[in-house]
Amino acid sequence: MKLSKNLLVVGCAALALAGCGADDISSPGNGGNVTINNPGTPSNPSNPGTPSGATVTPASGCPTIADPQGLTDAGTITGPTGTWRVCNLPARINRSITLTKVPGLLYQLPGRVDVGTDGGFTASSADTNVTLTIEPGVIVFGGSGVSWLAVNRGNKINAVGTATQPIIFTSRDNVLGLNTDTSQGQWGGVVLMGRARVTDCTTGSVAAGTCERQTEGAADPARFGGNNDADSSGRMSYVQIRYSGYVLGANVELQSLTTEGVGSGTVLDHIMSFNSSDDGSEHFGGSPTMKYYVAVGADDDSLDVDTGAQMNVQYGLLIQRPGAGDALLEIDSNGFETDTPRTKLQISNFTMLQPQVSSNNEANDQASVLFRGNSDVTLVNSLLITPNNECIRMNGSGATPATLTARSVLLSCNATKYVGTGSYTAAQVGAAFGSGQNNNNDAFTATLASTFVNGANEAAALGIDPTTLGAAFSAATYVGAVRNSSDTWYAGWTCNSSTANFGTGNTGACTSLPTS
Repeated sequence: MKLSKNLLVVGCAALALAGCGADDISSPGNGGNVTINNPGTPSNPSNPGTPSGATVTPASGCPTIADPQGLTDAGTITGPTGTWRVCNLPARINRSITLTKVPGLLYQLPGRVDVGTDGGFTASSADTNVTLTIEPGVIVFGGSGVSWLAVNRGNKINAVGTATQPIIFTSRDNVLGLNTDTSQGQWGGVVLMGRARVTDCTTGSVAAGTCERQTEGAADPARFGGNNDADSSGRMSYVQIRYSGYVLGANVELQSLTTEGVGSGTVLDHIMSFNSSDDGSEHFGGSPTMKYYVAVGADDDSLDVDTGAQMNVQYGLLIQRPGAGDALLEIDSNGFETDTPRTKLQISNFTMLQPQVSSNNEANDQASVLFRGNSDVTLVNSLLITPNNECIRMNGSGATPATLTARSVLLSCNATKYVGTGSYTAAQVGAAFGSGQNNNNDAFTATLASTFVNGANEAAALGIDPTTLGAAFSAATYVGAVRNSSDTWYAGWTCNSSTANFGTGNTGACTSLPTS
């Protein structure tokens, strides 16, 4: 989801070399179209509507929830895993409810589903204080492209799965068994809105301390922003979000997870984005912290941070599909160079991969990571392996352009390595990275095993203590996201594809659903 895309298309065309800001438009995905993959499995004689070998039988009905609107029984849906009962969520959840794990039952977002009502810029009696709780193992699917979950200010989500029973948000086509490893953009995604500070205001102003923004593409108000950087939008842990990123408006997409003005009280860990047609996740302002993040197959950026966000992330696997995707990282708040706070991202222990074969995957951002005006990035203990692409582009604009601090960062790029635009030259970008200093190396030879597990060269590299960056980080004085074969934080709660296989004992192929 990019900033003000419709307004800046002409500007982007005129200023392509200088970069056009957080609204650079990348491949928007297929707009909800999918390649049908007929399982070709004969019908089960005992149930003609169920493929042979399927194990799921539908629940008898929908459970009762605390909201008086209740769940609507939408009948059943049949796919390769069997037949499921479908229970529609109400368009607005007005009381705290729990979605329980029931064998043979799926919950459906029939369109936009609001959690509570927005109580405004500051906490007040107008807040509905609704919490949506989702139990481990629950599957929620978007029934149409315009389906998305909107957790409004003053309300919370409590989606806490486990390593063996993750919560899955996905698409109707995934349930029907129509998807392949290239399907994407089939429903909206999950959006958390909070009251922490943002910039690039659509209403109010930074100077007056009244800055708010509107969720892009939302037909009805979905505002975020405030003055409470410690605000909480709840918790999401052990969650998969598949096939998201439907185009809600002209050149405006959601992504798997969008945080908007969420505060430091929000807990995000063990989050997997799979085949988002826009970003893996995008973070507009606020003070989000995230640990154990996996983004596979994003069609735009794997991680996008902007509009004054003060973000900390540790342990990340960013893996793009061959011939698809833009930057692995895009960090900026371009076009609003005097707004404060400046976008600030601190990352530790990331492994970022673009294919070693096939076409390059850098689209509009011109390099595998882009640091742009009004952003400050600290990158430590990380690997960027992108042999067909330039590694780092910095675009300088404004009185204080983007900055980069790198410590124990290893790069594998094409011969160009660095790109400078705006007030930056390629030589200045190279100097900012500082290969040969602070354990940095821009001529690293990767020896990764099983796609993303550290090998001999990674194990020999010197790391630093990331706890010096702040309390959000834990000690991990090695480079990369996965230290060795014994380090299995990604196991169990993820799903597999031709792009990345996370082993056995998880939810299986991303193109299918778990049946237990």
